[in-house]
Amino acid sequence: MFQILLVAFLAIPIIEIYLLIQVGGIIGVGWTIFIVIGTAILGASLLRQQGLATWTRLNQSMAQGQLPPTILVEGILLLLSGAFLLTPGFFTDAVGFLFLTPVVRKIFAAYLLRRGMFMATSSMYSSQTTYSRPSKTHSVENDVIEGEYERKGD
Repeated sequence: MFQILLVAFLAIPIIEIYLLIQVGGIIGVGWTIFIVIGTAILGASLLRQQGLATWTRLNQSMAQGQLPPTILVEGILLLLSGAFLLTPGFFTDAVGFLFLTPVVRKIFAAYLLRRGMFMATSSMYSSQTTYSRPSKTHSVENDVIEGEYERKGD
């Protein structure tokens, strides 16, 4: 795993610099900067939308007493997608937008789970727990707890 991260930290900046130079030479520096900033803004907007949808699905599943590992891994992939989209460059933007695609994200999440990259169990949520909000008429001030008190000596 360390070797993969080392290669990624070395290769990604080299790829990004190469692509920025090539694209900048073709369309110009101004347009290159505009596209990089535009994809970051577009990516942040799409990330927000996809993140909220994933968060809603996770909350619905947990309300039913389930903890689906695929949704959790998709959430991690969305976080990675956001990091890639906020990193300036064309290669990282392409990877970030790829993970924003729900179909690709689900396939990759399933692949990671099959390979054992993420271990997830739902045993801690095996019992149903119901959460209810207190009614608006209920007030803590109106509750009276009666009891007796007796002090025991040494």
